[in-house]
Amino acid sequence: MKQTNSGRADAPYNGHGGTFKNPLIDMDTPDPSVVYKDGYYYMTFTHHGTDVMVMKSRTIDFKQAEKKVVWYPPIDTMYSANLWAPEIQYIRGKWYIYFAADDGQNENHRMYALEAAGDDPLGEYEFKGQITDETNKWAIDGLAMEHEGQLYFVWSGWEGDVNIRQNTYIAPMSDALTISGPRVMLSSPDQEWEMAGGPPYIQEGQAILYRDGRVFIVYSGAGSWTPFYSLGLLALKEGGDPLQPEDWERAAGPLMTMDEEAGVYGPGHNSFVKSPDGTEDWIVYHGTTSPTDGWNNRKARAQRITWNEQGLPEFGKPLSLETAIPLPSGSGVYLAKHALRDGDRLSFGKISAAVPAEMPLLVHYKNETGATRTLEVWVNDTKAGSIQLPATAQDEVGYAYGRVQLETGGGELDLRIGEDGAATDILGGIQAIEITRYEAETASSGLVETVGADLSASGEGVLKLTNEADSSAAFRSVHVPKAGEYRLILGVSNPGDEERSLELEINGSKGAKLAVPATGRNVFTEVVFEGKLQRGDNEIIIKGASGDLSLDYMDIIAD
Repeated sequence: MKQTNSGRADAPYNGHGGTFKNPLIDMDTPDPSVVYKDGYYYMTFTHHGTDVMVMKSRTIDFKQAEKKVVWYPPIDTMYSANLWAPEIQYIRGKWYIYFAADDGQNENHRMYALEAAGDDPLGEYEFKGQITDETNKWAIDGLAMEHEGQLYFVWSGWEGDVNIRQNTYIAPMSDALTISGPRVMLSSPDQEWEMAGGPPYIQEGQAILYRDGRVFIVYSGAGSWTPFYSLGLLALKEGGDPLQPEDWERAAGPLMTMDEEAGVYGPGHNSFVKSPDGTEDWIVYHGTTSPTDGWNNRKARAQRITWNEQGLPEFGKPLSLETAIPLPSGSGVYLAKHALRDGDRLSFGKISAAVPAEMPLLVHYKNETGATRTLEVWVNDTKAGSIQLPATAQDEVGYAYGRVQLETGGGELDLRIGEDGAATDILGGIQAIEITRYEAETASSGLVETVGADLSASGEGVLKLTNEADSSAAFRSVHVPKAGEYRLILGVSNPGDEERSLELEINGSKGAKLAVPATGRNVFTEVVFEGKLQRGDNEIIIKGASGDLSLDYMDIIAD
């Protein structure tokens, strides 16, 4: 493993960047509810209406997420069937999951709650009973809202006992499991767009968004079985009382709706989540790819939201499946404060790998001992290499690159003190680690339908390159901590019988023509280019293939 010279960056470095593409996972994930905490994203969703599943991911892309069904309902109860729209929330130090369920009859849908037995969102949950107000009317899509120290429950419900309209209701809570006052109807679906597909007319899928002391309720309107399903907004006036309907302002039209050009239909039933560094707001919603999908093919998608001069959120159009979206700020940075320190080891948990792979490792560290120290890298209690940490000045962050071998499925990665560092607490200076790999299937392509599945690939697939004029792979949002010389390592398969070539371009400047030897189908070799990258954002384009090639990944390391 090799090292970089340490040096102070001009501004804080916040991760290697990269992009992802929707959907977040290739399985039906309607009604996604997402929370970010302590280095992980957690998602729950309507899982066939039969149980409650939670997924755990390092990034907002859940394609390699850990999955677990955390609760099965008992049979022959009022909550045994049709489990809809679970909402996972971390409230005042505890994990809760709210969900709607019935006994097989829709008119008996009510809200219920689970409470985690411990601190693990993928651990055991205890059923805590029904969450209801004194009317005990039909209710779905409930979740807790906290504003100025007070908890409230927000949900979609019927005014009476007949399915005519689903309204937005709110009620105060004395704690996360108890409604403590009468329900108040905040809004009813009477705008034209909300009534599409009805009757019944719909406001449901309520989600809570906070910003600068203000609170917003975003809801889904129109029939969820139609492509017209869209997102509306209720904004609490500054200083307003959440229990007073007149203190809520409703947007005159939807904030996100279907986009036929992008091939997105029925975008709705969303949740909100922060970027890992807390600087960005993101919306996670489900959508389909056909106007006739109805309740089928609803998959979770994500994109960043912005804020206008009036302090209101703007979602923009839903993005196509071909769009390469910059990852949330701070993604891929595994902070040491979220790792487990056990004596002479610092455990960062499982690092995923779809196939055996040598992965690039970047360590953020401080070493104020005045001498180079050695850090050992272990995977599944087997030493996988070592990395040198040159001395840094006081309060300076250094960056050291290396590579680590992972087997299929990945493994538990530990950092340990090397022999020359035994007298110093070098682990206490570790700030974070990153795996600086950019999967090609998440890059922008000059042609459509160029991403292909490949069980031999590092991630979920490969990006196909051909000798067509527009064939290319553009890696954008490529970040490095300091300007300098870097090695760009491309994983490429050449299924032909002869050597082929491709061209590499960095930040608009031609880099080089690289030779790719014949490998055979589904066999990958590494092609290396050494060149300069600028501090911060870079764009690297692979193009000009002389024949058919499959691009698997790009690694970036520095010597």
